[in-house]
Amino acid sequence: MLSSRLPPEIARGIRDVSPILLGIIPFGLVSGVAAIEAGLTPVQAMGLSVFVFAGTSQLAVIDLLAQNAALSVTLLTGVVINLRMLMYSASIAPSLQSIHGYWKAISAYILTDQSYALAVARYADSDLTAYERLQYYFIVALALWIVWQITTIIGILVGAQVPDAWGLGFAVPLVFLAILVPAITSQPKLAAAIVGGTVAVGGEVLSLPYNLGLIVGGLAGVAAGLSTERILNKRTTGQNDVD
Repeated sequence: MLSSRLPPEIARGIRDVSPILLGIIPFGLVSGVAAIEAGLTPVQAMGLSVFVFAGTSQLAVIDLLAQNAALSVTLLTGVVINLRMLMYSASIAPSLQSIHGYWKAISAYILTDQSYALAVARYADSDLTAYERLQYYFIVALALWIVWQITTIIGILVGAQVPDAWGLGFAVPLVFLAILVPAITSQPKLAAAIVGGTVAVGGEVLSLPYNLGLIVGGLAGVAAGLSTERILNKRTTGQNDVD
Protein backbone atom coordinates (compact mmCIF):
# COMPACT_ATOMS: atom_id res chain seq x y z
CA MET A 1 0.00 0.00 0.00
CA LEU A 2 2.82 2.35 0.96
CA SER A 3 4.81 1.59 -2.21
CA SER A 4 1.87 2.71 -4.34
CA ARG A 5 2.10 6.19 -2.77
CA LEU A 6 5.83 6.54 -3.36
CA PRO A 7 7.45 7.76 -6.59
CA PRO A 8 8.08 4.73 -8.83
CA GLU A 9 11.88 4.85 -8.66
CA ILE A 10 11.91 5.19 -4.89
CA ALA A 11 9.58 2.21 -4.56
CA ARG A 12 11.74 0.28 -7.03
CA GLY A 13 14.89 1.16 -5.11
CA ILE A 14 13.42 0.00 -1.79
CA ARG A 15 12.35 -3.27 -3.37
CA ASP A 16 15.73 -3.88 -4.97
CA VAL A 17 17.85 -3.04 -1.93
CA SER A 18 15.78 -4.92 0.67
CA PRO A 19 17.47 -8.33 0.18
CA ILE A 20 20.90 -6.70 0.40
CA LEU A 21 20.02 -4.98 3.69
CA LEU A 22 19.57 -8.39 5.31
CA GLY A 23 23.06 -9.34 4.21
CA ILE A 24 24.83 -6.30 5.70
CA ILE A 25 23.22 -6.60 9.13
CA PRO A 26 25.74 -9.16 10.49
CA PHE A 27 28.54 -7.24 8.76
CA GLY A 28 27.62 -4.04 10.60
CA LEU A 29 27.24 -5.86 13.92
CA VAL A 30 30.70 -7.39 13.61
CA SER A 31 32.17 -4.02 12.66
CA GLY A 32 30.84 -2.45 15.85
CA VAL A 33 31.91 -5.32 18.08
CA ALA A 34 35.37 -5.49 16.50
CA ALA A 35 35.93 -1.75 16.96
CA ILE A 36 35.35 -2.07 20.71
CA GLU A 37 37.48 -5.21 20.84
CA ALA A 38 40.30 -3.26 19.14
CA GLY A 39 40.28 -0.74 21.98
CA LEU A 40 38.24 2.09 20.46
CA THR A 41 35.80 3.95 22.65
CA PRO A 42 32.14 3.87 21.59
CA VAL A 43 32.44 7.47 20.35
CA GLN A 44 35.56 6.66 18.32
CA ALA A 45 33.98 3.53 16.89
CA MET A 46 30.87 5.41 15.83
CA GLY A 47 32.96 8.23 14.39
CA LEU A 48 34.88 5.73 12.28
CA SER A 49 31.62 4.28 10.99
CA VAL A 50 30.07 7.66 10.15
CA PHE A 51 33.08 9.39 8.62
CA VAL A 52 34.57 6.44 6.75
CA PHE A 53 31.42 4.46 5.93
CA ALA A 54 33.21 1.67 4.07
CA GLY A 55 32.73 -1.80 5.51
CA THR A 56 35.79 -3.61 4.19
CA SER A 57 38.05 -0.61 4.77
CA GLN A 58 36.68 -0.15 8.29
CA LEU A 59 37.37 -3.75 9.22
CA ALA A 60 40.90 -3.57 7.81
CA VAL A 61 41.58 -0.37 9.76
CA ILE A 62 40.12 -1.87 12.93
CA ASP A 63 42.29 -4.97 12.52
CA LEU A 64 45.43 -2.85 12.11
CA LEU A 65 44.52 -0.70 15.10
CA ALA A 66 44.13 -3.86 17.17
CA GLN A 67 47.67 -4.83 16.12
CA ASN A 68 49.04 -1.38 17.06
CA ALA A 69 50.14 -0.75 13.47
CA ALA A 70 51.63 2.61 12.55
CA LEU A 71 49.01 5.27 11.89
CA SER A 72 50.46 5.99 8.44
CA VAL A 73 50.14 2.34 7.43
CA THR A 74 46.61 2.17 8.80
CA LEU A 75 45.54 5.24 6.83
CA LEU A 76 47.29 4.04 3.66
CA THR A 77 45.58 0.67 3.92
CA GLY A 78 42.17 2.27 4.17
CA VAL A 79 42.88 4.49 1.17
CA VAL A 80 44.20 1.63 -0.97
CA ILE A 81 41.18 -0.56 -0.23
CA ASN A 82 38.83 2.29 -1.15
CA LEU A 83 40.53 3.24 -4.41
CA ARG A 84 37.87 1.29 -6.27
CA MET A 85 35.43 4.05 -5.34
CA LEU A 86 37.24 6.32 -7.79
CA MET A 87 36.35 3.93 -10.60
CA TYR A 88 32.77 3.65 -9.36
CA SER A 89 32.46 7.44 -9.26
CA ALA A 90 33.88 7.86 -12.76
CA SER A 91 31.49 5.23 -14.06
CA ILE A 92 28.32 6.57 -12.48
CA ALA A 93 29.08 10.30 -12.80
CA PRO A 94 27.64 10.73 -16.33
CA SER A 95 24.27 9.42 -15.13
CA LEU A 96 24.10 12.06 -12.37
CA GLN A 97 25.89 14.84 -14.20
CA SER A 98 22.99 17.28 -14.31
CA ILE A 99 22.07 17.19 -10.60
CA HIS A 100 23.03 19.99 -8.18
CA GLY A 101 26.47 19.99 -6.62
CA TYR A 102 25.35 19.31 -3.05
CA TRP A 103 23.46 16.21 -4.21
CA LYS A 104 26.63 15.03 -5.94
CA ALA A 105 28.58 15.48 -2.71
CA ILE A 106 26.04 13.53 -0.67
CA SER A 107 25.83 10.84 -3.34
CA ALA A 108 29.62 10.47 -3.29
CA TYR A 109 29.63 10.08 0.50
CA ILE A 110 27.04 7.28 0.56
CA LEU A 111 28.51 5.41 -2.43
CA THR A 112 29.12 1.71 -1.76
CA ASP A 113 29.68 -1.44 -3.78
CA GLN A 114 26.03 -2.41 -3.45
CA SER A 115 24.53 0.98 -4.31
CA TYR A 116 26.81 1.28 -7.32
CA ALA A 117 25.95 -2.19 -8.61
CA LEU A 118 22.20 -1.67 -8.27
CA ALA A 119 22.30 1.81 -9.81
CA VAL A 120 24.37 0.76 -12.82
CA ALA A 121 22.07 -2.18 -13.49
CA ARG A 122 19.00 0.05 -13.23
CA TYR A 123 20.39 2.78 -15.46
CA ALA A 124 21.39 0.28 -18.14
CA ASP A 125 17.90 -1.21 -18.41
CA SER A 126 15.81 1.93 -18.56
CA ASP A 127 15.53 5.43 -20.00
CA LEU A 128 15.22 7.48 -16.84
CA THR A 129 15.42 11.22 -16.30
CA ALA A 130 18.28 12.57 -14.20
CA TYR A 131 15.88 13.18 -11.30
CA GLU A 132 14.56 9.60 -11.47
CA ARG A 133 18.12 8.24 -11.53
CA LEU A 134 18.90 10.31 -8.45
CA GLN A 135 15.76 9.07 -6.69
CA TYR A 136 16.68 5.45 -7.31
CA TYR A 137 20.33 5.79 -6.35
CA PHE A 138 19.70 7.94 -3.31
CA ILE A 139 17.07 5.71 -1.70
CA VAL A 140 19.22 2.63 -2.26
CA ALA A 141 22.40 4.23 -0.88
CA LEU A 142 20.60 5.95 2.01
CA ALA A 143 18.91 2.72 3.08
CA LEU A 144 22.31 1.00 3.16
CA TRP A 145 23.78 3.87 5.18
CA ILE A 146 20.98 3.84 7.75
CA VAL A 147 21.04 0.08 8.29
CA TRP A 148 24.84 0.08 8.50
CA GLN A 149 24.92 2.80 11.16
CA ILE A 150 22.13 1.21 13.22
CA THR A 151 23.74 -2.23 13.19
CA THR A 152 27.13 -0.71 13.99
CA ILE A 153 25.64 1.08 17.00
CA ILE A 154 24.11 -2.20 18.19
CA GLY A 155 27.47 -3.93 17.69
CA ILE A 156 29.22 -1.20 19.68
CA LEU A 157 26.76 -1.54 22.55
CA VAL A 158 27.08 -5.32 22.52
CA GLY A 159 30.86 -5.18 22.24
CA ALA A 160 31.12 -2.80 25.17
CA GLN A 161 29.34 -5.40 27.34
CA VAL A 162 31.42 -8.39 26.23
CA PRO A 163 34.24 -9.38 28.63
CA ASP A 164 37.76 -9.07 27.18
CA ALA A 165 38.34 -12.73 28.01
CA TRP A 166 35.91 -13.71 25.25
CA GLY A 167 38.42 -12.52 22.63
CA LEU A 168 36.13 -11.59 19.76
CA GLY A 169 39.02 -10.59 17.50
CA PHE A 170 38.42 -13.71 15.41
CA ALA A 171 35.23 -12.15 14.06
CA VAL A 172 37.05 -9.83 11.64
CA PRO A 173 38.94 -12.56 9.73
CA LEU A 174 35.74 -14.61 9.53
CA VAL A 175 33.85 -11.71 7.99
CA PHE A 176 36.63 -11.16 5.46
CA LEU A 177 36.41 -14.82 4.48
CA ALA A 178 32.65 -14.54 4.13
CA ILE A 179 33.13 -11.59 1.78
CA LEU A 180 36.00 -13.12 -0.18
CA VAL A 181 34.77 -16.60 -0.99
CA PRO A 182 31.52 -15.65 -2.82
CA ALA A 183 33.44 -12.95 -4.73
CA ILE A 184 35.77 -15.46 -6.39
CA THR A 185 33.80 -15.98 -9.59
CA SER A 186 36.54 -16.02 -12.24
CA GLN A 187 40.13 -17.10 -12.80
CA PRO A 188 41.58 -13.58 -12.42
CA LYS A 189 39.76 -13.14 -9.10
CA LEU A 190 40.99 -16.56 -7.96
CA ALA A 191 44.56 -15.63 -8.87
CA ALA A 192 44.22 -12.32 -7.04
CA ALA A 193 42.88 -14.05 -3.91
CA ILE A 194 45.58 -16.73 -3.85
CA VAL A 195 48.51 -14.43 -4.56
CA GLY A 196 47.27 -11.59 -2.35
CA GLY A 197 46.48 -13.92 0.53
CA THR A 198 49.78 -15.77 0.25
CA VAL A 199 51.84 -12.59 0.17
CA ALA A 200 49.91 -11.07 3.08
CA VAL A 201 50.37 -14.19 5.21
CA GLY A 202 54.03 -14.33 4.18
CA GLY A 203 54.47 -10.75 5.28
CA GLU A 204 53.00 -11.63 8.66
CA VAL A 205 55.28 -14.67 9.01
CA LEU A 206 58.33 -12.61 8.07
CA SER A 207 57.21 -9.85 10.44
CA LEU A 208 57.39 -7.06 7.88
CA PRO A 209 57.70 -3.69 9.63
CA TYR A 210 54.64 -1.51 10.17
CA ASN A 211 52.32 -4.42 9.25
CA LEU A 212 53.04 -3.79 5.57
CA GLY A 213 52.09 -7.36 4.67
CA LEU A 214 48.47 -6.39 4.09
CA ILE A 215 49.31 -3.54 1.71
CA VAL A 216 51.95 -5.55 -0.18
CA GLY A 217 49.54 -8.47 -0.40
CA GLY A 218 46.78 -6.27 -1.75
CA LEU A 219 49.03 -4.79 -4.44
CA ALA A 220 50.36 -8.23 -5.36
CA GLY A 221 46.81 -9.56 -5.62
CA VAL A 222 45.76 -6.74 -7.94
CA ALA A 223 48.82 -7.33 -10.13
CA ALA A 224 48.14 -11.06 -10.26
CA GLY A 225 44.50 -10.54 -11.19
CA LEU A 226 45.32 -8.08 -13.96
CA SER A 227 48.09 -10.30 -15.32
CA THR A 228 45.82 -13.33 -15.38
CA GLU A 229 43.09 -11.38 -17.15
CA ARG A 230 45.53 -10.18 -19.81
CA ILE A 231 46.83 -13.71 -20.39
CA LEU A 232 43.30 -15.05 -20.77
CA ASN A 233 42.37 -12.23 -23.16
CA LYS A 234 45.43 -12.95 -25.32
CA ARG A 235 44.53 -16.63 -25.45
CA THR A 236 40.96 -15.80 -26.45
CA THR A 237 42.17 -13.38 -29.10
CA GLY A 238 44.63 -15.95 -30.44
CA GLN A 239 41.96 -18.63 -30.66
CA ASN A 240 39.64 -16.25 -32.53
CA ASP A 241 42.42 -15.41 -34.97
CA VAL A 242 43.02 -19.10 -35.62
CA ASP A 243 39.33 -19.71 -36.18
